Amino acid sequence: MEEMSRYTLRVSPELLAKLGFVAEYEGRTKNKQIEYLIKKCIADFEREHGKIEEE
Repeated sequence: MEEMSRYTLRVSPELLAKLGFVAEYEGRTKNKQIEYLIKKCIADFEREHGKIEEE
């Protein structure tokens, strides 16, 4: 299994509750919803600016 990094994210309770609502609606956990959104953001960026090369 791929090693996963941990990252602490600080958000308001209201924002976290809304994220939970959206995640549940989409059939995901909050963690998987955040991961989905990060991947979507990176894909959108790379589509516009080109592939990000890992160092």
